[in-house]
Amino acid sequence: MFDQAFRNIDDILWKEAGCTTELDYTEQTSWLLFLKYLDGLEQDKATEAALEGKKYTHLLDKPYRWEVWAAPKKKDGSLDHDAALTGDDLREFVDRKLFPYLHGFKQKAAGPNTLEYKIGEIFGELKNKITSGYNLREIIDHVDELRFRSQTEKHELSMLYEEKIKRMGNAGRNGGEYYTPRPLIRAMIRVVAPQLGQTIYDGACGSAGFLCEALDYLRETFPKRSTAQDKALQERTFYGKEKKSLAYVIGIMNLILHGIEAPNLIHTNTLTENLADIQEKDRYDIVLANPPFGGKERPEVQQNFPIRTGETAFLFLQHFIKILRAGGRGAIVIKNTFLSNTDNASVSLRKHLLESCDLHTVLDCPGGTFQGAGVKTVVLFFEKGRPTRKVWYYQLDPGRNLGKTNPLNDADLSDFIDRQRTFEATAKSWSVDASAIDTATYDLSVKNPNGGETVTHRSPQEIMEEIERLDGLSAKVLMNIRGLLK
Repeated sequence: MFDQAFRNIDDILWKEAGCTTELDYTEQTSWLLFLKYLDGLEQDKATEAALEGKKYTHLLDKPYRWEVWAAPKKKDGSLDHDAALTGDDLREFVDRKLFPYLHGFKQKAAGPNTLEYKIGEIFGELKNKITSGYNLREIIDHVDELRFRSQTEKHELSMLYEEKIKRMGNAGRNGGEYYTPRPLIRAMIRVVAPQLGQTIYDGACGSAGFLCEALDYLRETFPKRSTAQDKALQERTFYGKEKKSLAYVIGIMNLILHGIEAPNLIHTNTLTENLADIQEKDRYDIVLANPPFGGKERPEVQQNFPIRTGETAFLFLQHFIKILRAGGRGAIVIKNTFLSNTDNASVSLRKHLLESCDLHTVLDCPGGTFQGAGVKTVVLFFEKGRPTRKVWYYQLDPGRNLGKTNPLNDADLSDFIDRQRTFEATAKSWSVDASAIDTATYDLSVKNPNGGETVTHRSPQEIMEEIERLDGLSAKVLMNIRGLLK
């Protein structure tokens, strides 16, 4: 039923002139799902209060509750078509009354970690792109069929929403920014092995895939939890920051569907925070992230970091090292050129990582791991508080070309997870002593001593010479062809 409802919603959005991509479909579905979820949450809390003989104060004033404007019901539970808004009346109510009202919650909220604040943030960032009030009426009717009450229902909805995020991630460059393959995330989490009571942070959380998967891992690994532990999972375990509006909204919705009522996500540019201002109370036990790479940060942002560079991912890595507690564990996706770049910032950052953290594992990912991304990536696994003694490398080789129709799966990573426990040496895995790392360059390139793939990065001079050589060959071939044509 849920799957069909999602398909029906997408079919209607496809007709909308204002919705042209999977990003738009996910965005518009998200705010409607959120309001439907909020209605169910308020009804549950009102019922709980009534059972305890208490009075429940609704977050939303009556005209703005789902049951009043979106889906008023008759006594038999069917939609009251006479009371339900539709057409231009519905669109004008949503655009001119509902969204401004909900945006106002940001100013009324007691703090950024409250549900009221999240409501205000979401409806300050989004706008309704469904221009036809009749299409909007149809979509609302389908959303109203969905139920968030039981854990089974939430689980099914979260799976469908994840699939929607995945499709959005495959839709193009912007969508891909928000999607990290879930099998890779799950492998990273299993290596880091978070425990109940530890705090988990992602400062570039996108659609919150790392936090959602970490929640699933903790629930499965520790099925017998106390009420206090469940409360801690809800309120004091998962923390994230996200710069982009759409990703922030999707991340909140994703965590809500996974069972976190008021996610600790903040809409901010993490890199505008000065590293010198981070104190012990701000630190986390575990960092899991795939920060954006290839971006260029402004000089005033770079001033927040001891190692100044325009490369976004390198600034994030400094942030993650700083924000980890002593003994804290990190797993970070980064492009593989980080291991060998010869510029001063890259060399200084590798030195800092090796001296302040135990970089115990480097997972070398094959091309195609990230669909649509032209760069190869590695995953750095490290523990803060002691210098690196030995680095264990693993070259991931699924034995096939990865792509949209042939993505990475959990089985591809099982061998890595098994061998990582003992840092086993194989044809595709080996260790390098820290004493063998050149202290002039701190080069950490993936160089398989067993004759496997070696990643080499040529100098610009070598590349130019190669281009000149190939141009010369092309000119000779063309001259030969001209000679044959005479």
